[in-house]
Amino acid sequence: MCGIVGYNGKDKNTLHVLIDGLKALEYRGYDSAGIAYKNNGINIIKSVGKIDELEKKVDYNIKSNIGIGHTRWATHGSVNITNCHPHNVGDITIVHNGIIENFNSLKEELENKKYKFNTKTDTEVACALIDLFYNETKDIKKALVKFMDKVEGSYALGVIVKGDDNIYSVRKDSPLIVAKGDNGNFIASDTIAVSKYADSVMYLKENIIAEISSDNITLFDRDLNIVENDFKEIDKSINNTDKCGYDYYMLKEIHEQPKVFRDTVSSYLENGIDSLIDKMPDFTKYNRIDIVACGSAYHTGLVGKNLIEEFADIPVNVEVASEYRYKKNFYDDKTLVIVVSQSGETADTLAALRKAKGDNIDTLAIVNVEGSTMAREANILLKIKAGREIAVATTKAYSAQVAMLSLIALNLASAKGNIDKNEIKDILKDIKELPVKLENTILNPEYEKIANAIYENESVFFIGRGIDYALSMEGSLKLKEISYINSQAYAAGELKHGTISLIDEGTPVIGILTEDNLVLKTISNMEEVKSRGAVTIGITNNNIDSNFDYKIEIPKVHKLLQPLLTVIPLQLISYEVAKLRKCNIDQPKNLAKSVTVE
Repeated sequence: MCGIVGYNGKDKNTLHVLIDGLKALEYRGYDSAGIAYKNNGINIIKSVGKIDELEKKVDYNIKSNIGIGHTRWATHGSVNITNCHPHNVGDITIVHNGIIENFNSLKEELENKKYKFNTKTDTEVACALIDLFYNETKDIKKALVKFMDKVEGSYALGVIVKGDDNIYSVRKDSPLIVAKGDNGNFIASDTIAVSKYADSVMYLKENIIAEISSDNITLFDRDLNIVENDFKEIDKSINNTDKCGYDYYMLKEIHEQPKVFRDTVSSYLENGIDSLIDKMPDFTKYNRIDIVACGSAYHTGLVGKNLIEEFADIPVNVEVASEYRYKKNFYDDKTLVIVVSQSGETADTLAALRKAKGDNIDTLAIVNVEGSTMAREANILLKIKAGREIAVATTKAYSAQVAMLSLIALNLASAKGNIDKNEIKDILKDIKELPVKLENTILNPEYEKIANAIYENESVFFIGRGIDYALSMEGSLKLKEISYINSQAYAAGELKHGTISLIDEGTPVIGILTEDNLVLKTISNMEEVKSRGAVTIGITNNNIDSNFDYKIEIPKVHKLLQPLLTVIPLQLISYEVAKLRKCNIDQPKNLAKSVTVE
């Protein structure tokens, strides 16, 4: 969500660096973009739409050593060039990620001091506030300290000042990195934006001011004392953004799931179940688990709840982070709070983590980015190994999160003696064979046929019971995310309690049937909708004799692993439907990859 890049260098190549950086940040989701650079003053170029539209306005013959750039995902003010970043007020030009929550009261104060505003954005207010403090102090670092004291909300700022040859940055509750290269230094929302040019990187800590010159990066605390930095070498493999022949990143990432599963679980099972116990924390000291997440990560939590409760006999509460952080929570010192986030920066989930830590509750983060804020702040880190995921709609990161929660359930079940050695042996055999079964499930030719049957509908229903209901929720979200079809997921038994009134002739209903003790009941629910004209699509690992219009059979494995196979058809049906509807599959409208605002 929104992207920042900044460069202070010696090679007068700023325009190339900024545009390259913004293109690398496109995966985050955005609706407009802009850059500001120094060349006989501060020059600003903005454009609505894709980076290509901005690049058409850029003259690469212009030489500059200092600049900042931004991709905007609108929060305050409509999508237009006026509201697009960068913003300039007086001597200050900024780019900003996050939300200034008290911007209305600040705006009123600033208007009383004769500031005038051209936009509806909180960013222009932030820019004016910094300008006010800069005029008062004549020192940009002191101005930024006063800014931090005054504003409420989240921010990551890139700041350039008239007559000053440095870039300045500060952050709170929104990610920002600083990086070093041979020809200059950088700021960015994500390492990928500058990895082409930089060699080492550091995640900027909160309320630390970074002063970026062409030769050095100096960090200051709120008292303007210099603080130590901790730069680490950049893994250049993240530069690989090749689609490898696939039409879309999403399809490529779906095909990467067998490898992601293998990479995520292999280090925990080097010596079978013993190494799983050794390499994970002692979960047996907890008598309750809260899983907190957003979007698809929340759906992984629902899958994890089913598995942990069934195999480990521990109650699991799963909540949307934006609700959890504001409610009364009934946890104690025997509660573990697990936060799940691909980026490790999701704003609501991070706030929930901090709330639990503030109450002295143990926290565990399941994230894909080792240096992220959640990875650093949680008491325990379990890193998934999904690699870089570019498509906004998650596939391989979702599967890796489910795999990690499955390992936690297996760890607990084994530690508590809930499963015997023979069952463990069967599970380990299934784990070894799963990558091949995933590959075969991905290659099933039925997905395109089903997509052709349903893509023109504007309403689709997903139903299931038990863990299949949790998977239905992810299938429904995936379809609506990338195809814009109004899809809904329901517990199959709830259909008759109102929802069945929405079934018309030709309405697609996708039923998931992998719960052995519930399959016959879900079949009955599918018959109920079929008798009312629905087009029925069954996804099952059972050899059932059904009257479905379409059926996808997937391999049957141990229940701890079954969700990893079941989700594949849901992902690929959504992909094929979106492709037929000619949607922007990798970058759906209005969505962002990393949601770092509340």
